[in-house]
Amino acid sequence: MTSLHRPRARRRGLAAAAALIGLVGSLLTAGSAAAIPDPGDEPLAPKKLSSSERSQARSAIERGDVPGVDEIDKSDNIDHVAHLDKRGLQGTSSDIAFQGRYAFAGNYDGFVVYDIGNPRNPKIVSEVLCPGSQNDVSVSGDLLFLSTDSSRSDESCNSTTQPATEKDSWEGMKVFDISDKRNPEYVAAVETACGSHTHTLVPERRNVYLYVSSYSPSATFPDCQPPHDGISIVKVPRSAPERSEVIDFPVLFPDGGNPGSTGKSATTGCHDITAYPKLRLAAGACMGDGILLDISDPEEPEVIDQVRDSENFAFWHSATFSKDGGKVVFTDELGGGGAATCNEEIGPNQGANGIYDLKRRGKHSELVFRSYYKIPRHQADTENCVAHNGSLVPVAGGRDIMVQAWYQGGVSVWDFTDSRRPKEIGYFERGPLSDTDLVGGGSWSAYYYNGYVYSNDMVKGLDVLKIDDRRTDSARWVRLPELNTQTQPDYR
Repeated sequence: MTSLHRPRARRRGLAAAAALIGLVGSLLTAGSAAAIPDPGDEPLAPKKLSSSERSQARSAIERGDVPGVDEIDKSDNIDHVAHLDKRGLQGTSSDIAFQGRYAFAGNYDGFVVYDIGNPRNPKIVSEVLCPGSQNDVSVSGDLLFLSTDSSRSDESCNSTTQPATEKDSWEGMKVFDISDKRNPEYVAAVETACGSHTHTLVPERRNVYLYVSSYSPSATFPDCQPPHDGISIVKVPRSAPERSEVIDFPVLFPDGGNPGSTGKSATTGCHDITAYPKLRLAAGACMGDGILLDISDPEEPEVIDQVRDSENFAFWHSATFSKDGGKVVFTDELGGGGAATCNEEIGPNQGANGIYDLKRRGKHSELVFRSYYKIPRHQADTENCVAHNGSLVPVAGGRDIMVQAWYQGGVSVWDFTDSRRPKEIGYFERGPLSDTDLVGGGSWSAYYYNGYVYSNDMVKGLDVLKIDDRRTDSARWVRLPELNTQTQPDYR
């Protein structure tokens, strides 16, 4: 039996948190926090389809082109070894971080700590009730970091939704002590401009730096004023996390960034940043722009290249480096994660990954576009589907293989060793949640960690997959003590 609780607050100034509130699922009353009304990772309300769209969805299922409602389909080299339903936290599931035998899974209602010591039989250790979308999560040592990007009444885990137009509303970073996995303790809160949609760790021995990505300012928001053309940097002293603070807001787009156009996002901040500390580089996905950063000094990141795709990219969402740092995969979140974009009508180049070679000559670095990758399986018009969060599979040699979430498009395992000719080598997916309405769901994050793939399904909970393929067999022997995919390890 696990317990669902609000954590005890340690830092002076945090509003008082509630005590233990009972058994899993029995006393949960807080609803999901509302996400900001902009493209990017919103919970999706069911959308009624036209009679012709419904007919097309049913016909695709009947022909076998799309799995039936809730039916599992997978390639022969993927084993579905475990599934664990949601328990107490019923909000939208989001990102995942890993440490030792534990996985920490974000949820719009808080976060869940899983024991994955036996990946074929994962167990819930604790569930922390702390509403505030997206609750993007990462870990470092005894600290867990949680992003809040919805306007709240205060910084506590008892907060309620409150308009961003009110000056005393709060959004930003929360810090927890996870030395006791059964009883995480809330120790610090740091308010950041426009909240924290996502964050990226740049860890050092004494401090952890958080690059906080947020976007979509408004003149009506006192704490999120335009222009919002940079990121917040939060410094967290490991020995005294209660002293966490914003130390800078570097401007990444002094020219204002991409002004946007019909169907293409303007740049008003960043959505996600992936750091590769060993190479002292980071790649940023910033709405209308993709950028490369020099992070030799983590307190002063510097943009060293900038790219745009005015033809096919609608919303630059996230980034992943290849194993040697010679390529960068950017994702396009067409439709904000709430639309059916993996169909014949949209085609193979929109809502896809863009693969760039990174050319480095001395101090000069340049991102050069090579190709797009999108899952080769069309989805029904009732399924939200688009490129989303993934990670490298740490194979030996010179190959680059990635596992990636595609919402209701499932989980794709694909090879981009040849940046001009990427190809899928395995997949796992469920059929649509509905054959009559567009209902949001599917895999938000799918990451490879110590021999298994862990997928956080927005609606259904945790799935554990195993790849059985000679091309990925060598990755089984790679063991990491900790993994935050936005802080990319050196697998070389």
